[in-house]
Amino acid sequence: MKNPTVLISGASVAGLSVAYWLRKHGFRPTVIERAPAIREGGYKVDLRGAAIEVASRMGILEAIRGACTDMQGASFVDATGKTFATVSAELFGLHESADVEIMRGTLARLLFERAQDGIEYVFGDSITAIVQGPERVCVVFEKGEPRDFDLVIGADGMHSNVRSLVFGEESEFIRDFGAYVSIFTVPNHLDLDRSERVYVSPGKTANVYSTRGDNEARALFLFASEPVAHDRRDLGAQKRILRDVFGGEAWEIPRLLEAMERTPDFYFDRVAQIQIDRWSNGRVVLLGDAGYAPSLASGQGSSQAVVGAYVLAGELAAADGDHVRAFENYERVMRGYVNENQELGREAIKHMIVRSKEGLWVQTLMLRVLPHLPQMALGWFYSRLKRRVEQAANAVTIEDYASAHTRDGAATRCAS
Repeated sequence: MKNPTVLISGASVAGLSVAYWLRKHGFRPTVIERAPAIREGGYKVDLRGAAIEVASRMGILEAIRGACTDMQGASFVDATGKTFATVSAELFGLHESADVEIMRGTLARLLFERAQDGIEYVFGDSITAIVQGPERVCVVFEKGEPRDFDLVIGADGMHSNVRSLVFGEESEFIRDFGAYVSIFTVPNHLDLDRSERVYVSPGKTANVYSTRGDNEARALFLFASEPVAHDRRDLGAQKRILRDVFGGEAWEIPRLLEAMERTPDFYFDRVAQIQIDRWSNGRVVLLGDAGYAPSLASGQGSSQAVVGAYVLAGELAAADGDHVRAFENYERVMRGYVNENQELGREAIKHMIVRSKEGLWVQTLMLRVLPHLPQMALGWFYSRLKRRVEQAANAVTIEDYASAHTRDGAATRCAS
Protein backbone atom coordinates (compact mmCIF):
# COMPACT_ATOMS: atom_id res chain seq x y z
CA MET A 1 0.00 0.00 0.00
CA LYS A 2 1.26 3.48 -0.88
CA ASN A 3 0.40 6.11 1.76
CA PRO A 4 -2.32 3.88 3.23
CA THR A 5 -5.38 5.44 4.83
CA VAL A 6 -6.22 4.51 8.41
CA LEU A 7 -9.41 5.37 10.29
CA ILE A 8 -8.89 5.69 14.05
CA SER A 9 -11.99 5.58 16.24
CA GLY A 10 -11.42 7.57 19.44
CA ALA A 11 -9.54 10.82 20.09
CA SER A 12 -8.14 10.09 23.53
CA VAL A 13 -4.67 8.94 24.60
CA ALA A 14 -4.51 5.81 22.44
CA GLY A 15 -6.10 7.30 19.32
CA LEU A 16 -4.09 10.54 19.37
CA SER A 17 -0.83 8.68 20.00
CA VAL A 18 -1.29 6.21 17.15
CA ALA A 19 -2.36 9.02 14.80
CA TYR A 20 0.91 10.82 15.52
CA TRP A 21 3.11 7.77 14.92
CA LEU A 22 1.24 6.64 11.83
CA ARG A 23 1.71 10.05 10.25
CA LYS A 24 5.42 9.92 11.13
CA HIS A 25 5.62 6.65 9.19
CA GLY A 26 3.89 8.06 6.12
CA PHE A 27 0.32 6.85 6.68
CA ARG A 28 -2.74 9.06 6.24
CA PRO A 29 -4.71 8.94 9.51
CA THR A 30 -8.28 10.08 10.06
CA VAL A 31 -9.49 10.31 13.66
CA ILE A 32 -13.22 10.17 14.37
CA GLU A 33 -14.57 11.11 17.79
CA ARG A 34 -18.15 11.05 19.06
CA ALA A 35 -17.56 14.07 21.32
CA PRO A 36 -17.61 17.57 19.78
CA ALA A 37 -13.99 18.24 20.85
CA ILE A 38 -11.07 16.75 22.77
CA ARG A 39 -12.35 15.70 26.18
CA GLU A 40 -10.94 17.86 28.98
CA GLY A 41 -11.07 17.09 32.69
CA GLY A 42 -10.82 13.51 33.86
CA TYR A 43 -8.61 12.04 36.53
CA LYS A 44 -4.96 11.46 37.42
CA VAL A 45 -3.11 9.01 35.17
CA ASP A 46 0.46 7.73 35.21
CA LEU A 47 3.12 7.24 32.58
CA ARG A 48 5.68 4.66 33.67
CA GLY A 49 8.51 2.55 32.35
CA ALA A 50 8.33 1.95 28.62
CA ALA A 51 5.74 4.73 28.21
CA ILE A 52 8.30 7.28 29.42
CA GLU A 53 10.67 6.22 26.64
CA VAL A 54 7.90 6.44 24.03
CA ALA A 55 6.93 9.93 25.23
CA SER A 56 10.57 10.96 24.97
CA ARG A 57 10.79 9.70 21.37
CA MET A 58 7.62 11.60 20.64
CA GLY A 59 9.27 14.81 21.84
CA ILE A 60 6.55 15.44 24.38
CA LEU A 61 8.10 14.20 27.64
CA GLU A 62 9.29 17.57 28.90
CA ALA A 63 5.85 19.10 28.31
CA ILE A 64 4.30 16.21 30.22
CA ARG A 65 6.71 16.64 33.10
CA GLY A 66 5.97 20.36 33.12
CA ALA A 67 2.26 19.62 33.52
CA CYS A 68 2.60 16.93 36.21
CA THR A 69 0.25 16.96 39.18
CA ASP A 70 3.07 17.49 41.74
CA MET A 71 1.03 15.74 44.42
CA GLN A 72 2.59 16.05 47.89
CA GLY A 73 0.68 13.41 49.81
CA ALA A 74 -2.60 12.08 51.16
CA SER A 75 -4.40 12.29 54.49
CA PHE A 76 -6.86 9.68 55.72
CA VAL A 77 -9.82 10.98 57.70
CA ASP A 78 -12.56 9.48 59.85
CA ALA A 79 -16.29 10.23 59.80
CA THR A 80 -15.77 13.50 61.72
CA GLY A 81 -13.05 14.69 59.34
CA LYS A 82 -10.25 14.11 61.82
CA THR A 83 -6.97 13.02 60.20
CA PHE A 84 -5.69 9.73 61.58
CA ALA A 85 -2.87 9.06 59.10
CA THR A 86 -0.81 10.99 56.56
CA VAL A 87 1.32 9.55 53.77
CA SER A 88 3.70 11.98 52.07
CA ALA A 89 5.32 11.70 48.65
CA GLU A 90 8.72 11.91 50.35
CA LEU A 91 7.89 8.92 52.53
CA PHE A 92 8.17 6.65 49.50
CA GLY A 93 10.57 8.79 47.49
CA LEU A 94 7.94 9.39 44.80
CA HIS A 95 9.49 12.69 43.73
CA GLU A 96 12.69 10.83 42.86
CA SER A 97 10.89 8.49 40.46
CA ALA A 98 11.09 8.81 36.68
CA ASP A 99 7.34 8.14 36.50
CA VAL A 100 5.01 11.03 35.70
CA GLU A 101 1.50 11.64 37.00
CA ILE A 102 -0.67 13.98 34.93
CA MET A 103 -4.36 14.73 34.49
CA ARG A 104 -5.88 12.66 31.68
CA GLY A 105 -7.41 15.70 29.99
CA THR A 106 -4.09 17.54 30.07
CA LEU A 107 -2.31 14.57 28.52
CA ALA A 108 -4.93 14.35 25.77
CA ARG A 109 -4.55 18.06 25.02
CA LEU A 110 -0.75 17.81 24.78
CA LEU A 111 -1.05 14.82 22.44
CA PHE A 112 -3.63 16.61 20.32
CA GLU A 113 -1.36 19.64 19.97
CA ARG A 114 1.44 17.33 18.88
CA ALA A 115 -0.67 15.26 16.47
CA GLN A 116 -1.79 17.89 13.96
CA ASP A 117 0.16 17.99 10.70
CA GLY A 118 -1.32 15.68 8.06
CA ILE A 119 -3.99 14.24 10.37
CA GLU A 120 -7.71 14.63 9.64
CA TYR A 121 -10.08 15.00 12.60
CA VAL A 122 -13.85 14.43 12.48
CA PHE A 123 -15.61 15.40 15.71
CA GLY A 124 -19.24 14.88 16.62
CA ASP A 125 -19.71 11.70 14.61
CA SER A 126 -19.45 7.94 15.14
CA ILE A 127 -19.26 4.66 13.26
CA THR A 128 -22.46 2.68 12.66
CA ALA A 129 -21.20 -0.13 10.39
CA ILE A 130 -17.93 -1.65 9.17
CA VAL A 131 -17.90 -3.79 6.02
CA GLN A 132 -14.59 -5.47 5.20
CA GLY A 133 -13.53 -6.30 1.67
CA PRO A 134 -10.38 -8.00 0.38
CA GLU A 135 -8.61 -4.69 -0.28
CA ARG A 136 -10.48 -2.01 1.67
CA VAL A 137 -12.84 -1.38 4.56
CA CYS A 138 -16.12 0.47 3.96
CA VAL A 139 -17.13 2.48 7.03
CA VAL A 140 -20.61 3.88 7.53
CA PHE A 141 -21.04 6.89 9.82
CA GLU A 142 -23.93 8.22 11.84
CA LYS A 143 -23.75 11.63 10.15
CA GLY A 144 -21.08 11.69 7.45
CA GLU A 145 -21.07 9.90 4.11
CA PRO A 146 -19.64 6.33 3.94
CA ARG A 147 -15.90 6.17 3.22
CA ASP A 148 -13.33 3.53 2.32
CA PHE A 149 -10.09 3.03 4.29
CA ASP A 150 -7.21 0.61 4.07
CA LEU A 151 -7.32 -0.12 7.83
CA VAL A 152 -9.45 0.66 10.89
CA ILE A 153 -8.15 1.01 14.45
CA GLY A 154 -10.54 0.79 17.39
CA ALA A 155 -9.07 3.08 20.05
CA ASP A 156 -12.44 3.93 21.54
CA GLY A 157 -12.10 2.71 25.10
CA MET A 158 -13.36 -0.16 27.23
CA HIS A 159 -16.85 0.09 25.72
CA SER A 160 -15.46 0.13 22.18
CA ASN A 161 -17.99 0.58 19.40
CA VAL A 162 -15.52 -0.86 16.86
CA ARG A 163 -15.06 -3.98 18.97
CA SER A 164 -18.82 -4.51 19.20
CA LEU A 165 -19.27 -4.11 15.44
CA VAL A 166 -16.40 -6.40 14.40
CA PHE A 167 -15.50 -8.75 17.27
CA GLY A 168 -18.71 -9.36 19.20
CA GLU A 169 -20.75 -8.21 22.19
CA GLU A 170 -18.96 -6.60 25.12
CA SER A 171 -20.20 -9.29 27.51
CA GLU A 172 -17.90 -11.78 25.79
CA PHE A 173 -14.75 -9.86 26.71
CA ILE A 174 -15.36 -7.89 29.91
CA ARG A 175 -14.09 -9.30 33.22
CA ASP A 176 -15.80 -7.60 36.13
CA PHE A 177 -13.96 -6.76 39.38
CA GLY A 178 -17.12 -6.41 41.45
CA ALA A 179 -16.71 -2.66 41.86
CA TYR A 180 -17.75 0.70 40.40
CA VAL A 181 -15.97 4.04 40.18
CA SER A 182 -17.21 7.59 39.73
CA ILE A 183 -15.06 10.69 39.17
CA PHE A 184 -16.16 14.30 38.73
CA THR A 185 -15.08 17.90 39.29
CA VAL A 186 -16.16 19.65 42.51
CA PRO A 187 -15.41 23.03 44.11
CA ASN A 188 -12.20 22.97 46.17
CA HIS A 189 -14.01 23.77 49.41
CA LEU A 190 -11.38 21.89 51.44
CA ASP A 191 -8.66 24.23 50.11
CA LEU A 192 -6.52 21.33 48.97
CA ASP A 193 -3.15 22.15 47.44
CA ARG A 194 -1.51 19.21 45.63
CA SER A 195 -2.97 16.90 48.24
CA GLU A 196 -5.89 14.57 48.80
CA ARG A 197 -8.25 13.48 51.54
CA VAL A 198 -9.36 9.87 51.75
CA TYR A 199 -12.40 8.53 53.59
CA VAL A 200 -12.96 4.78 53.86
CA SER A 201 -15.83 2.66 55.15
CA PRO A 202 -16.53 -1.05 54.55
CA GLY A 203 -16.87 -1.56 50.80
CA LYS A 204 -16.59 2.16 50.02
CA THR A 205 -13.87 4.75 49.44
CA ALA A 206 -14.16 8.47 48.74
CA ASN A 207 -11.16 10.53 47.67
CA VAL A 208 -10.97 14.28 47.01
CA TYR A 209 -7.84 15.85 45.54
CA SER A 210 -6.57 18.98 43.84
CA THR A 211 -3.47 19.06 41.66
CA ARG A 212 -0.92 21.79 40.97
CA GLY A 213 -2.43 24.93 39.50
CA ASP A 214 -6.00 23.62 39.71
CA ASN A 215 -8.57 25.93 41.27
CA GLU A 216 -11.06 23.07 41.50
CA ALA A 217 -10.88 19.54 42.88
CA ARG A 218 -11.79 16.04 41.77
CA ALA A 219 -13.95 13.65 43.76
CA LEU A 220 -13.44 9.92 43.28
CA PHE A 221 -15.94 7.39 44.63
CA LEU A 222 -15.16 3.68 44.61
CA PHE A 223 -17.48 0.98 45.92
CA ALA A 224 -17.92 -2.77 45.84
CA SER A 225 -21.01 -4.06 44.07
CA GLU A 226 -22.35 -6.79 41.90
CA PRO A 227 -23.13 -5.63 38.33
CA VAL A 228 -25.84 -2.97 38.37
CA ALA A 229 -28.15 -2.69 35.37
CA HIS A 230 -28.08 0.85 34.00
CA ASP A 231 -27.91 2.75 30.73
CA ARG A 232 -24.29 3.79 30.17
CA ARG A 233 -25.45 7.12 28.72
CA ASP A 234 -28.08 7.86 31.39
CA LEU A 235 -26.15 10.14 33.78
CA GLY A 236 -29.22 10.69 35.93
CA ALA A 237 -29.55 6.97 36.65
CA GLN A 238 -25.84 6.71 37.42
CA LYS A 239 -26.02 9.60 39.88
CA ARG A 240 -28.97 7.94 41.60
CA ILE A 241 -26.90 4.78 42.06
CA LEU A 242 -24.11 6.79 43.66
CA ARG A 243 -26.54 8.62 45.97
CA ASP A 244 -28.12 5.33 47.04
CA VAL A 245 -24.73 3.77 47.86
CA PHE A 246 -23.13 6.75 49.66
CA GLY A 247 -26.24 8.51 50.93
CA GLY A 248 -25.79 7.42 54.54
CA GLU A 249 -22.07 8.19 54.81
CA ALA A 250 -20.58 10.98 56.92
CA TRP A 251 -17.59 13.33 56.48
CA GLU A 252 -17.93 15.53 53.34
CA ILE A 253 -19.96 12.96 51.43
CA PRO A 254 -23.31 14.85 51.49
CA ARG A 255 -21.58 18.00 50.22
CA LEU A 256 -19.82 16.12 47.45
CA LEU A 257 -23.03 14.42 46.36
CA GLU A 258 -24.70 17.81 46.22
CA ALA A 259 -21.86 19.15 44.03
CA MET A 260 -22.28 16.09 41.80
CA GLU A 261 -25.59 17.47 40.54
CA ARG A 262 -23.85 20.51 39.02
CA THR A 263 -20.60 18.99 37.83
CA PRO A 264 -19.73 19.39 34.13
CA ASP A 265 -17.85 16.11 33.73
CA PHE A 266 -19.54 13.26 35.60
CA TYR A 267 -18.03 9.82 34.96
CA PHE A 268 -19.36 6.50 36.18
CA ASP A 269 -18.34 2.99 35.18
CA ARG A 270 -17.62 -0.50 36.40
CA VAL A 271 -14.08 -1.48 37.35
CA ALA A 272 -13.20 -4.17 34.87
CA GLN A 273 -10.73 -5.50 32.32
CA ILE A 274 -11.09 -6.37 28.66
CA GLN A 275 -9.66 -9.77 27.75
CA ILE A 276 -9.82 -10.94 24.16
CA ASP A 277 -7.92 -13.76 22.47
CA ARG A 278 -7.03 -11.83 19.34
CA TRP A 279 -6.82 -8.08 18.85
CA SER A 280 -7.29 -8.05 15.07
CA ASN A 281 -9.92 -9.23 12.64
CA GLY A 282 -9.08 -8.77 8.98
CA ARG A 283 -8.21 -5.13 8.44
CA VAL A 284 -9.52 -4.01 11.83
CA VAL A 285 -7.36 -3.92 14.97
CA LEU A 286 -7.93 -2.90 18.60
CA LEU A 287 -5.69 -0.57 20.61
CA GLY A 288 -5.51 0.41 24.28
CA ASP A 289 -8.55 -0.12 26.51
CA ALA A 290 -10.61 -1.28 23.52
CA GLY A 291 -8.46 -4.39 23.26
CA TYR A 292 -6.84 -4.87 26.65
CA ALA A 293 -8.06 -2.49 29.36
CA PRO A 294 -6.11 -3.31 32.55
CA SER A 295 -8.64 -1.43 34.79
CA LEU A 296 -7.93 1.75 36.73
CA ALA A 297 -6.66 -0.44 39.57
CA SER A 298 -3.46 -1.13 37.64
CA GLY A 299 -2.66 2.52 37.01
CA GLN A 300 -1.32 1.41 33.63
CA GLY A 301 -4.12 2.15 31.16
CA SER A 302 -2.54 5.31 29.74
CA SER A 303 0.92 3.75 29.60
CA GLN A 304 -0.44 0.75 27.71
CA ALA A 305 -2.20 3.10 25.30
CA VAL A 306 0.96 5.10 24.58
CA VAL A 307 3.17 2.02 24.20
CA GLY A 308 0.60 0.09 22.16
CA ALA A 309 0.19 3.02 19.76
CA TYR A 310 3.94 3.21 19.20
CA VAL A 311 4.27 -0.53 18.62
CA LEU A 312 1.23 -0.82 16.34
CA ALA A 313 2.28 2.06 14.10
CA GLY A 314 5.88 0.85 14.08
CA GLU A 315 4.96 -2.69 13.12
CA LEU A 316 2.74 -1.43 10.30
CA ALA A 317 5.68 0.59 8.99
CA ALA A 318 8.12 -2.30 9.40
CA ALA A 319 5.77 -4.67 7.54
CA ASP A 320 5.62 -2.25 4.58
CA GLY A 321 1.84 -2.35 4.40
CA ASP A 322 1.37 -6.06 5.13
CA HIS A 323 -1.26 -5.60 7.82
CA VAL A 324 -1.58 -9.31 8.56
CA ARG A 325 2.08 -9.60 9.52
CA ALA A 326 2.03 -6.23 11.25
CA PHE A 327 -0.94 -7.15 13.45
CA GLU A 328 0.66 -10.48 14.37
CA ASN A 329 3.91 -8.76 15.36
CA TYR A 330 2.04 -6.06 17.30
CA GLU A 331 0.32 -8.73 19.36
CA ARG A 332 3.51 -10.74 19.81
CA VAL A 333 5.36 -7.70 21.17
CA MET A 334 2.52 -6.47 23.37
CA ARG A 335 0.87 -9.61 24.76
CA GLY A 336 3.30 -10.29 27.62
CA TYR A 337 3.30 -6.62 28.63
CA VAL A 338 -0.49 -6.55 28.66
CA ASN A 339 -0.69 -9.76 30.69
CA GLU A 340 1.70 -8.36 33.32
CA ASN A 341 -0.28 -5.15 33.71
CA GLN A 342 -3.62 -6.91 33.86
CA GLU A 343 -2.24 -9.14 36.60
CA LEU A 344 -1.08 -6.00 38.42
CA GLY A 345 -4.64 -4.68 38.23
CA ARG A 346 -6.09 -7.88 39.67
CA GLU A 347 -3.64 -7.68 42.57
CA ALA A 348 -4.19 -3.98 43.26
CA ILE A 349 -7.99 -4.01 43.39
CA LYS A 350 -7.85 -6.27 46.45
CA HIS A 351 -6.27 -3.41 48.42
CA MET A 352 -8.33 -0.54 47.02
CA ILE A 353 -11.65 -1.54 48.55
CA VAL A 354 -11.81 -2.84 52.12
CA ARG A 355 -14.97 -4.92 52.24
CA SER A 356 -15.26 -5.72 55.97
CA LYS A 357 -15.04 -3.91 59.31
CA GLU A 358 -12.21 -6.21 60.35
CA GLY A 359 -10.26 -5.45 57.20
CA LEU A 360 -10.83 -1.74 57.69
CA TRP A 361 -9.47 -1.97 61.24
CA VAL A 362 -6.30 -3.65 59.98
CA GLN A 363 -5.83 -1.10 57.19
CA THR A 364 -6.30 1.81 59.60
CA LEU A 365 -3.72 0.34 61.97
CA MET A 366 -1.21 -0.12 59.14
CA LEU A 367 -1.69 3.46 57.94
CA ARG A 368 -1.14 4.80 61.44
CA VAL A 369 2.05 2.76 61.86
CA LEU A 370 3.52 3.21 58.38
CA PRO A 371 5.17 6.64 58.86
CA HIS A 372 6.78 5.43 62.09
CA LEU A 373 8.39 2.30 60.72
CA PRO A 374 12.20 2.12 60.84
CA GLN A 375 13.78 3.35 57.62
CA MET A 376 15.04 -0.15 56.84
CA ALA A 377 11.57 -1.68 57.14
CA LEU A 378 9.99 1.17 55.18
CA GLY A 379 12.64 0.82 52.47
CA TRP A 380 11.96 -2.90 52.18
CA PHE A 381 8.20 -2.32 51.90
CA TYR A 382 8.58 0.37 49.25
CA SER A 383 11.22 -1.52 47.27
CA ARG A 384 8.98 -4.59 47.08
CA LEU A 385 6.04 -2.52 45.86
CA LYS A 386 8.19 -0.55 43.42
CA ARG A 387 9.75 -3.67 41.91
CA ARG A 388 6.33 -5.15 41.17
CA VAL A 389 5.11 -2.01 39.42
CA GLU A 390 8.39 -1.58 37.51
CA GLN A 391 8.24 -5.20 36.37
CA ALA A 392 4.87 -4.63 34.75
CA ALA A 393 5.71 -1.16 33.40
CA ASN A 394 8.84 -2.40 31.62
CA ALA A 395 7.65 -5.81 30.41
CA VAL A 396 8.07 -4.86 26.73
CA THR A 397 10.97 -4.14 24.40
CA ILE A 398 10.75 -0.70 22.81
CA GLU A 399 12.37 -0.93 19.39
CA ASP A 400 13.59 1.81 17.09
CA TYR A 401 10.97 1.74 14.36
CA ALA A 402 12.52 4.82 12.77
CA SER A 403 15.17 2.38 11.53
CA ALA A 404 12.60 -0.21 10.44
CA HIS A 405 12.88 -1.65 6.95
CA THR A 406 12.05 -4.88 5.22
CA ARG A 407 14.51 -7.45 3.94
CA ASP A 408 13.71 -10.79 2.34
CA GLY A 409 10.09 -10.30 3.33
CA ALA A 410 10.81 -10.01 7.03
CA ALA A 411 10.93 -6.91 9.22
CA THR A 412 14.37 -5.89 10.44
CA ARG A 413 14.44 -3.48 13.37
CA CYS A 414 17.17 -1.99 15.53
CA ALA A 415 16.57 -2.50 19.22
CA SER A 416 16.99 0.59 21.37
